Amino acid sequence: MAKKDEEFKYEIVEHLCDLGDANEKGWKKELNLIKWNGGEEKYDIRSWNADHTKMGKGISLSYDEFAIMCSEAFDRGIC
Repeated sequence: MAKKDEEFKYEIVEHLCDLGDANEKGWKKELNLIKWNGGEEKYDIRSWNADHTKMGKGISLSYDEFAIMCSEAFDRGIC
């Protein structure tokens, strides 16, 4: 975890999809493949402003965690 005096870095490697329309302030919930502080790529769900300079709270999942979530959703007939 980055210390307060260290710069927090992220790179959106690939935008996968929007999870709905933008709210009245222009923020959208998105599914992205992202790197945090140069680490490994994670699947990430969170709200972003239009130019991706600000983000809301969200969740980042490893490939294995994301695969389990997708498998469970498929098994339950959600997708």
